Amino acid sequence: MRDSELKALVSLLDDDDSEVVTMVESKIKSLGGNIIPYLEDRWEESSLSPVIQRKLEDLIHDLQFNSFEKRVVEWYDTGAQDILKGMWAIATYQYPELSLEKLEADINALYLDAWTELRDDMHPMDQIKALNHVFFSKHKFGANTKHFHSASNSMINVVLDSHRGNPISLCVIYMLVAQKLKLPIYGVNLPNLFILTYKTEKVQFYINVFNRGLVFSKTDIDNYLQQLNIGQEEIFYQPCENIDIVRRVLRNLIIAFEKIGDTEKVKELDAILMQLIA
Repeated sequence: MRDSELKALVSLLDDDDSEVVTMVESKIKSLGGNIIPYLEDRWEESSLSPVIQRKLEDLIHDLQFNSFEKRVVEWYDTGAQDILKGMWAIATYQYPELSLEKLEADINALYLDAWTELRDDMHPMDQIKALNHVFFSKHKFGANTKHFHSASNSMINVVLDSHRGNPISLCVIYMLVAQKLKLPIYGVNLPNLFILTYKTEKVQFYINVFNRGLVFSKTDIDNYLQQLNIGQEEIFYQPCENIDIVRRVLRNLIIAFEKIGDTEKVKELDAILMQLIA
């Protein structure tokens, strides 16, 4: 569609006939996310009426949300294999221009630093000590206890930049680096806390990334569950699936927006979450 045609469409957004406005909005939405830069440029024009600017804001949001929804659902429908891609898809809810390549480069930089610290003949505990040194001492990753429920804690790009996050975001970054190093480290879905497990046929122990990579045992999980008065279900000891991680990140985001009263975002994310539970 030519610029002149797009400009004519936008000009009709404040038409007195509501049916015309509805048809124009449908036509613009049908053009997909590629039209967003043009709408953003038009929004910045001072000559536009406040009515058109508000409608452009709504259209841009709807198009960005549709793109976000498509990314998340497509990731789920194609097997939910790549957890970084899943976390990227979630982050595009707040950062629609975020590139997957940027995240891959950030993870790769951490991996290269950790790779220089590890040797093939290391004991598993020594591997974790080396990885902890890179993650916590060298790169200063840590718990964002001051703003624990902030939505930014669920945005992997923000956590990679700030080096502060919640249990699950820190665990995902740590796990991604570990798995690039060929270490058998996976996520574990504990109640109220997300942790990692180092698991082979002969060895299994647990890592609390939120507590600077503290290593602990099955007995410690037993005691933790007992304190919460929760039964010792197998799910609390064994690796979870990537889809479980993304669902939990979405739930954290929903809680974050509930706490600040953003009901529209809560509604949108609830709708996405429901599509990942079917």
